[in-house]
This record gives sequence, C-alpha cells and structure tokens, in this order.
Amino acid sequence: MTKLQSRHLFTITMTLPPTIEVGETPAGRRRVFAVSGGRFEGDRLKGDVLSHGASDLLLVGTDGASRPKAGVVLRTDDGALILMTYRGVRHASSDVQARIDAGERVSASEYYLRTAPMFETASAQYAWLNKIMSVGVGDRTRDGVSYEVFEIL
Repeated sequence: MTKLQSRHLFTITMTLPPTIEVGETPAGRRRVFAVSGGRFEGDRLKGDVLSHGASDLLLVGTDGASRPKAGVVLRTDDGALILMTYRGVRHASSDVQARIDAGERVSASEYYLRTAPMFETASAQYAWLNKIMSVGVGDRTRDGVSYEVFEIL
C-alpha cells in the first residue's frame, strides 16, 4: 500500500461571533456559526476570509460528535476568489467538551478536529486548487477556529 503524503497548503484562522443555537432537530442538535472574517497564509497563496460569504452548519449527533459542514469564500491578496467547502468531525471526552463549551482554551491535543476542504475557483492562477484533495487539522480558539490545511499528494 502507498503511504499517504502531504504538503502544507496554508494556515487559516476564522473569527466566529456567538453561536446561533437552532436546537434539537430530527437530524440532531443544530448550531450555526457565522464567520465574521479571518486570514489564510501559505507559501503558494494567502489572503482574507470574506465575512459575507461564510458559515458553518454544525450538527452535534447523538454520539456527541460534532460534524461541521462549512462554506467560506477566500479572497487572495492578488484578488482571486476561491470557494472552500468542507465537512469534518470533532469529538472530545465529556470533560474536555464541557471545558470547550465553557469557553475555556483547550489544547488541540486534547480533542480530535479534522476536516476535508475542497476548493472551487475561476482563477486561472489558482485552477490547480480545483483538482486537489486536502485535510485540515483544527484548533478551537477563544473567538474562532484555526486549521492547518495540507494538500494530499
């Protein structure tokens, strides 16, 4: 079997205003996180997260795991627009989850937060993004979330 290889694509940090608690739905506990902005930076691209084109429709399942389903619009420093969508999973022990829910800063090593970002752009310069797979390793911050995103080679 081939060993999976990757290279760092960028670090992205997003600011999240207070959560919109939709409540218990037939699918699970639904929470909506609007994204009020952010920044991404890597060797091959960098820019801003647009606040008016981003949200995370988080679903907390009966198993306690949170499953993000997000879409954000990125604008590179040279003006290209890139849609980044991702799904993922976050889970933690009940003690760690209680600390996160209380707003405490918890080390990313104490929980699991992974995403699978996909990209879509009309920019010829960044068209290569349309043809890659990537994985994000996440970290909840006091006012948002950050991910180290890796291109899978």
